[in-house]
Order: sequence, then structure tokens, then C-alpha cells
Amino acid sequence: MLAVAALVALLGACTPGASPTPGLTQLTVGLGYLPSVQFAQFYRAQQQGYYRAAGLDVSFQHQIDPQLITLLGQGAVDIGMADGTSVIPAAGQRIPIRYAATVYARFPSIVMAAADSGISSPADLRGRSLGIPGRFGSSWIMLQALLASADLTPDDLEIELYPDFGQAVGLQQGQVDASTGFRNNEPIQLGLSGFETTILDVDAVTPLPGPGLTVGESTLASKREAVRAFVAATLRAMSEISTDPEAGLDDAIAVVPELGNDRATQLAILEATIEMWQSSYTEQNGLGAIDRDAWSRSLDFMRSLPDSNIPDSLTVDQLVSEELLP
Repeated sequence: MLAVAALVALLGACTPGASPTPGLTQLTVGLGYLPSVQFAQFYRAQQQGYYRAAGLDVSFQHQIDPQLITLLGQGAVDIGMADGTSVIPAAGQRIPIRYAATVYARFPSIVMAAADSGISSPADLRGRSLGIPGRFGSSWIMLQALLASADLTPDDLEIELYPDFGQAVGLQQGQVDASTGFRNNEPIQLGLSGFETTILDVDAVTPLPGPGLTVGESTLASKREAVRAFVAATLRAMSEISTDPEAGLDDAIAVVPELGNDRATQLAILEATIEMWQSSYTEQNGLGAIDRDAWSRSLDFMRSLPDSNIPDSLTVDQLVSEELLP
């Protein structure tokens, strides 16, 4: 991977340090920790001029999820990608943010095992070893939901911690029987290297809300129309990339040239990402649609977790805002 400084250099004019353009509304957009082909819709909307045509001067920042949510709540970042399972506890702690558009209609965090491991359902994880970065975050919540469907808890497994996020390598090397990962990343890369996996996902168990566009309430009040225009332009780019992934990859490479060093792998990751943008709900209601019933069920589940501090008074109306959707 590139060093952070090198990544900042790669982003060039897309970084917050770029000079603002007169007459355009400035929006700072928070994405994940590192530039990635998984953000191709943002890069496409930038490269094809959709943001500028909507009167926006967009710059990207890259932050880890907890830092981004804090910045969104403070208004230091206008809008960004945040995991729904992070939005719920943050709102429970009165951080003023709203989830405004679904990007990942299917929850990306999964459990994976070698295809010949004999693990084909959550019940098969009993007594097995599983690698995970830590007992926190979306992967930990996903794991508990998956295990609960088989009347299991993490105590029924041998949990191995990989704080350096090397659990997929640990799986490939036989250090653990299973590991967490992201459906549009590790299984793709492992498969391309000849290591086939079985995937266990949580969607049919508890419909946890995946990453989506999240905005601070202060920004929602002060830049409502600009943020609405940003959401519309981004959804347009998502729709176009869904039809033509190669075009999305070209725009991503234009912003992050290093992605072009292994085009085949990056295209496979992007195609897997596109699959995560759609579900039966978004097919009926459109890209970006927020499934409020799924949010309600997720809220109930997360409130039931042993270490939960989510107040009973928190409601879906306090978590999501659909006013920015087309």
C-alpha cells in the first residue's frame, strides 16, 4: 500500500487543500481510510463534472469511521460514508448526524472460510477459530448477529484478534478456520489467488444497515440544497457505473493512478461492489433508498447486545433523513 502522504499527493486537486472555486458551494466529503476503487462513484461524479454542474466544489478527505462520524457531527466534514452500525450508537450518544442515502444496500461485512473447511452455515462455526480485527465495529456486530441466528455467542468460538487487519492472510495460511472480511474485497482477492472461500452473510438474519451517505445536522440546516445536489450527482454516477463498470474504473484510475497497476483485480472488486449497492428493496425503490423497517430491526438487535448503551428512546426518525433523496 502507498503511504498516506503519497496517497494525498495522488489525490491532488481533490484534497481539502485545493483552492475553492468562486461561485460554487464548497463541500468536504469524507470517504474511507484509503482511496479505493470502491469509491468509484464519487470519483466519476468528480471527473465527469457532475458535481461542478450542480454548483459544487467538492473535496475528499479520508478518515477511519469513528473519526469521520465525529467530524460530521461537528460540521467539520459536510457529508461522508459512514456505516449504519456506527451511526446508531453515535446517535445514541447524541452526536447530531443523519443517515441520508443508502450506498451499500447489502451489508458488506461477512464471515468467510475455506471452501473445503466444512463451514457452510453459522452453526458450523461452533468450536472453530475465527480471526477478526477486534471486538468492536461493524464486523463484531455482524458476527454476533450471525452467531445469534444459530443460538451461538462469541464464547462458543475461539476468537483470534488481528489488530493489523491481517485476518484474511491468517485464513489463507491456516492460522484460523474462518475470518471476517468484506464481501467486495478479501474473498475476491483470495479467489484470484486460487484460494476459494465460502461466505456467510448476515442479510437474511438481521438486515444491518451498511455504509451510506451521512450528514451532520448543522450541515443539513446550512447547506441543504447543496447536499441534496451532491446526493443526486453521486446516485447518477452509481447508476452509470452499474451499467458500465469499466467507465467507473477509468474514472477511479484517473484519481488514483496506482489502481491501474492491476486493472483486472480492481475491476473484479468494483463489480463485487456494484452488487452490494442493490437489494430487493432498492430494486423496487431506487438506488439510495433507505429501508426503514430494516433500520428498525437493526436498532432492536443492537440495543439487545450485552455491551449496548443505546437508549430505549432512540428511534429510526432520529437516525435517518430521506429528504435528500431524489
